[in-house]
Amino acid sequence: MSTPAESSKTLSASDHDPQRFWRYAVRLPMLVLHVLIAPFVALFFVNGLTTRWQFRGQSVAQAVTGWWSRRLLRIFGFRVRVFGAPLGLPVLFVANHTSWLDIEVVHTQLLASFIAKSEIANWPLVGWLSSRAGTIFHRRGSTHSLSEVIQVAVERLQQGRSVAVFPEGGTGSAARLRTFHARVFQIAVDAGVPVQPLALRYGSNGEWDASVPFSEEESFLANFFRVLGGPARDAELHFLVPIDDASQGRRHMAEAARAQIQQALGYVDE
Repeated sequence: MSTPAESSKTLSASDHDPQRFWRYAVRLPMLVLHVLIAPFVALFFVNGLTTRWQFRGQSVAQAVTGWWSRRLLRIFGFRVRVFGAPLGLPVLFVANHTSWLDIEVVHTQLLASFIAKSEIANWPLVGWLSSRAGTIFHRRGSTHSLSEVIQVAVERLQQGRSVAVFPEGGTGSAARLRTFHARVFQIAVDAGVPVQPLALRYGSNGEWDASVPFSEEESFLANFFRVLGGPARDAELHFLVPIDDASQGRRHMAEAARAQIQQALGYVDE
């Protein structure tokens, strides 16, 4: 398997794909229709009642959210491939972060309260949908905000609901995995729950597609339309070995989780 950096060079040629126009022509109308039904879905099927109602072994809220997320990813040309399985509730899920689509990929398999930057709460429609899904918003750079976020996350876990977080603190790239912030692992220590690492990768045949990662230096719309016009590819979700060793401390858990994700995706430290 090639390294992420090598794969980035291999799969970046899609920027000049002559089929891009036709993908826009097909996908844009489908996307508009899908987005238009989102408020209805969120209002009637993702709420306190539907998280308790069961349908085929899972809550109605989880079933509907999973359907909506799978459909959205399909419109963008992604086939979700899952390796392993999630632990039962409650769990602190931690994942590498390369795209704004990461949350949707995870939601195809489970319903969790994500910790996200507070700016998202003000985005049209997306902010409202995120709030409906139980997102915990954090003001980046604020120690006080992080303390509040940890407290809320612990309460969610104690209520039997899983929480998910991206410990890199922002979107990265296909070339490297950034350092994990150990403090967010205090959530698992305080709540007394295990951590399960998740590895996310976008591409084909185990290789990265360099057009997908969302750089913090580019605009959301630029990335959005580049991904929307891309070819069919996979969105991989790997459920890795749970870490249930809170006695070793949060730093140990952060390093262990990062090492698993690094190995699963073939990253090499610089």
